[in-house]
Amino acid sequence: MAAPMLAELEIQRAVPGAHIPGDDQFQLWVEAALAGTGRQVRLTIRIADEQEAWQFNRDYRHMDYATNVLSFPAELPEGLPEEVREPQLGDLLICAPVVAREAKEQNRKEEDHWAHLTIHGMLHLLGHDHIEAEEAESMESLETEILAKLGISDPYVDLS
Repeated sequence: MAAPMLAELEIQRAVPGAHIPGDDQFQLWVEAALAGTGRQVRLTIRIADEQEAWQFNRDYRHMDYATNVLSFPAELPEGLPEEVREPQLGDLLICAPVVAREAKEQNRKEEDHWAHLTIHGMLHLLGHDHIEAEEAESMESLETEILAKLGISDPYVDLS
């Protein structure tokens, strides 16, 4: 008997492209990030172009550039039943052109970079951060560990 899915995903592809991973790949990466948390969640992953990623980064982080991944934790109104509140994790916005450019610049497989950024965004939704050095070290270590289980090399090692 197969294990129950840990995540119910909605994938929105606002950018056409052959290099955007399939739903099964996103499912694998999201569930890898959720492994061991005991959580079953719902979330949306939106694949955006640079204009949309720039706009969201500007409006929500006050940064004037298109970034690779943005995480938006669910902000639900008070009073909802726990069975409705609990599974709502949030949304990820991933910028396809930035992912492609960064993978090339970092000499990495594009699919591996998609996996890394999906897991990175998931960890943010799960409450991890990298503002302080100690937090960054912990989050990077967790990312590296999850990616290694998927057969993906450490994204923080310089391959150039």
